[in-house]
Amino acid sequence: MPAKSTKDRITESALRLFEEHGFHAVTVDKIVKDSNTSKGGFYHNFKSKDELLYTIHDSFITYVIDKAKEAHSKYDTPAEKLYETVRSFVTMFDMYRAHVTVFYQESIYLSPTYFNSIKKKRDIYKEMMFSVVEEGKRCGEFREELPVPITSMAIFGMINWTYKWYKADGKYSVEEIAEIFADLVMHSVLTEEALKNPKYQRFFLKTKKLNGQEKRSV
Repeated sequence: MPAKSTKDRITESALRLFEEHGFHAVTVDKIVKDSNTSKGGFYHNFKSKDELLYTIHDSFITYVIDKAKEAHSKYDTPAEKLYETVRSFVTMFDMYRAHVTVFYQESIYLSPTYFNSIKKKRDIYKEMMFSVVEEGKRCGEFREELPVPITSMAIFGMINWTYKWYKADGKYSVEEIAEIFADLVMHSVLTEEALKNPKYQRFFLKTKKLNGQEKRSV
């Protein structure tokens, strides 16, 4: 296994220290000492502690945007796009749980420049969700009575809370949790006709195995 880069070592230490002590209580000196690097190495990779916090967020928001774009380009129907977007959003928490936790705890300390940059990316992801829900309603796959903004924000709200309770060593794997969330979302938004579409049966738990057992519900 190749040695971790200085940037990765600094980021890993910062994540652990920020999560445990908070952004303001952690100095660059503490990060450098914990990561066994140097101040020169820190400032070669980050202009400031503020930029480091920005980079922590940028890594996971970029990941979910890329995965949503991939789903939008790979699949033809809004139902498939939404299903794959939800799944990728949930599985992100396994790779970036610490990043998400630190960001939600410490984002108020970002400078306006970094905060606005993050907001732009978050708005991109929000608009992608809005557009797929709107497309689903327009083509008759999603229930007409569900407002686009409320439906989209409900999906975000449900999934975003995952960072608070998800544990990598829990009863269900992150992939299984993603399937559960996707099942809940798809059952909520699809019309009765779309629910019966043979192509969409892969969305639902009744055709899958969870935690090593065939299950209809959790």
